[in-house]
Parts: sequence; structure tokens; C-alpha cells
Amino acid sequence: MKRGLVLEGGALRGMFTCGVIDVLMERGIGVDGIVGVSAGACFGVNMKSGQAGRGVRYNKRFARDKRYSSLHSLLTTGDLFNARFCYHVVPTQYDKFDFDAFERNPMAYYVVATDVVTGQAVYHAIGRPGDDRHATLEWIRASSSMPLVSRVVHIDGLSLLDGGLTDSVPLEFMQREGYERNLVVLTQPQGYVKKPMGMLPLFRFKYRHYPRLVDAMAARHVMYNRQLALVAEQERAGRCLVLRPEHKLEINHTCHDPQVMQRVYDHGREVATRHLAAIERYLGQTASQA
Repeated sequence: MKRGLVLEGGALRGMFTCGVIDVLMERGIGVDGIVGVSAGACFGVNMKSGQAGRGVRYNKRFARDKRYSSLHSLLTTGDLFNARFCYHVVPTQYDKFDFDAFERNPMAYYVVATDVVTGQAVYHAIGRPGDDRHATLEWIRASSSMPLVSRVVHIDGLSLLDGGLTDSVPLEFMQREGYERNLVVLTQPQGYVKKPMGMLPLFRFKYRHYPRLVDAMAARHVMYNRQLALVAEQERAGRCLVLRPEHKLEINHTCHDPQVMQRVYDHGREVATRHLAAIERYLGQTASQA
């Protein structure tokens, strides 16, 4: 029975996700495949590479560095999260990502992005032996490139933005891929309902040359709320197990306060630790079996 891990995005709400996956790694709990969306794609890679603590560590280290995430970066590069510094310099120079371990690990890893031309979700496997490592980092960037504050990412003949625009919680994708038991990590608390986008007129103007993307964004709240309903239905049927914050997280899409990041991360650890027995039972695995 294939076991999957589904990681929602949410920009720096992903510090919660970092806390969850670090506990799983420390306890030796593994899965057969991961799908990450946006921040979920960014931080989930550390589970496949076996680098517990890395996600929260480099975000705290560069929280106040204008090269990382800042208005300066947005105005000078077109990306709020600096494309070169965040996705290529940090993982290769400052807090090195273990590509060798990532590629050796047989765990499948999928990222979700949005094709701005078709307005459809794109699913791409990364981390296979022989993959182009620069392209791997670009696919992670594409999945995480939030609209309005990021440039469109061009890779493999596609033009891409944030995967959360078209598939925020890709449980259905993992089920289609044959993953029968899925642990779903959300970054919004129970009862959250997404509302229509407040900045839709600006979005329509900026992406006027991509009408299908605009249509997808206009309907994003419908897609997201339908996915939450599906997750709840599947959880009741025993087809997934859900971890989520116990309250609205105090962090926004951006954050320059390392202490806030740490608190959100710690909450993820607390939630995962509290549900460890249920996670191990559901995945059919104990730490000694990992």
C-alpha cells in the first residue's frame, strides 16, 4: 500500500509544515511519495534529502536580509522572494541542499505549478538520479511564484506560476497516482473558508494576456473550498489523515521576525508530536520499521 504526503502551500505559513516534517524525520516516519505545492514544495524537499531543521533555519537566518525577501527585491528583480538568491544561492552556498541524498532517496517527489496559458495545474516529478539540478530548483521556484509579486517562470517550454492557484491541496492527484494512504498537512485551521480574491481587478489587468489564468484565479476560492470538503470526506472514510494548525497562525505570507517563525514552527512540531501514534497507525509504520 503506497503512502503519500500532501503538503499545502501558504508562503511562510509553511513554517508550520517544517515543524511537522521535522518531527516525522526525527521519528523515522517515511512515505513513498510527496506532493508539494508552493511553500509545501519548497520545504518538503528537506524530507526527501533527510535534512531536518533546514527549512526553519535558513528562513530565520535570512529573515531580515533584503536579498531574500523584500520590497527592494520586488522593485529591482520583479520577485518579492529573490529568484536567484532564494532558489539558487542559498541552497548551493549558504545552507547547502543535499542533492546527492535527495536523488538517492527512492521516495517520489512531485511539485505542482500553474500553466499561465492554459490555466491548468502541471505536476512534475523532481529529484530523480540524473535530473538537471538547476532545473530542479527552477521547478520549485515555479511552484512557489506567487502571482502579482513574482515573475512568470519559463521552463521546459512552459510558462508557470504558483501551483496553489489551480490545485492547492492535491490529494486527488496522489490518489490518481496510486497512493492509498495519504497524510495531508494543511496550513489553515479547521473551519477556514477561502473568500473570493479581493485584488481580482488588479490581477485581471496584470495577466490580461492570460485569460485562462484569470478565470482560474477568479474561481480559486471555489476550487479551494471544494478541495477542503473532499479532504474532510476522505478523512471520514479513512482514506487520509489530516494535520492542521489548531488556530489561525500568527504569520503572514511574508515575515521578517525570526521569533514568529520559530513559534509557528514549534506549533507544527507540537501538533505532529501530539498525533504521532495516530500517524504511525495510519501509515502502518513505526519508527523501528522506517
